[in-house]
Amino acid sequence: MTHRQAQIAAEPKPPFPPQHQTAPGLESKLRPAPLWHGKRYRAAGKLIDKVALITGGDSGIGRAVAFFFAREGADVAISFLPQEKADALVTQQPVEALGRTCILLPGDLTEPETAGRLVRDTLKSFGRLDILVSNAAHQSHKPSIAQLTDKELACTFETNVYAYARLVRAALPHLKTGASIIATSSVTGILGTEGLPDYSSTKGAINALTKTLALDLIDRGIRVNAVAPGPVWTPLNPSDAGKSAAKVGRFGMDSPMKRPAQPEELAPAYVFLASDGDSSYITGTILQVMGGETAGG
Repeated sequence: MTHRQAQIAAEPKPPFPPQHQTAPGLESKLRPAPLWHGKRYRAAGKLIDKVALITGGDSGIGRAVAFFFAREGADVAISFLPQEKADALVTQQPVEALGRTCILLPGDLTEPETAGRLVRDTLKSFGRLDILVSNAAHQSHKPSIAQLTDKELACTFETNVYAYARLVRAALPHLKTGASIIATSSVTGILGTEGLPDYSSTKGAINALTKTLALDLIDRGIRVNAVAPGPVWTPLNPSDAGKSAAKVGRFGMDSPMKRPAQPEELAPAYVFLASDGDSSYITGTILQVMGGETAGG
């Protein structure tokens, strides 16, 4: 019998090559390439014929979630910035190779009308919406809050928090009992992070909004949860204008596991929370996937 190395030990460890990209960054330029196929994951038909809308679905965690949802039987709509279309096409191809549909919805979530359009276009293509994943994010390190401009503060909150609220507001009339809403939070929203006052604040706001929405929607049978990752190897890191190329290469080395997560290690948490069969009694939870970093509980 051949024994494979356990996945917890097999994922890539830094240091990685020093690198930097102009925001929003492309996964195709990231080295090493993030792992998102989940070759050890075994699908079980948990989301057969469901429809999911995933923001930031072109790359990183969003790409892995789109692919894992498709493996579980769902059709997906993914949103992304227009300049990220090359990455979005890479996500679309393997989803459709599985026999599922993946529609591409470019748009800027800082524009108030985008969230509603994404929901309308998803409904136009599929006639239903069962799972909403608010995942797109913006971050940029600063030496101190003194360097945080009003423009940057607004951009971070509009991308990370306003878009989440707007997406839920637009989707609610179309979500039925058993639907699932999932937001991407962060360890930064639980523990705080030096140099990320605006980003950390938005993730804390996401946690509070998630818990409030869960209470508001429980009588409708709609569950609302969030996933809080630790460091994850995605284009968000090299495209952080305040992070040096050298720091990008060392990303995740100071975590308990001494490495960042790969997107394929996050996606199963989203499948779990999306599946009514797996998590029907879970709502209002911030599911920590933080590589050994412990907080609460």
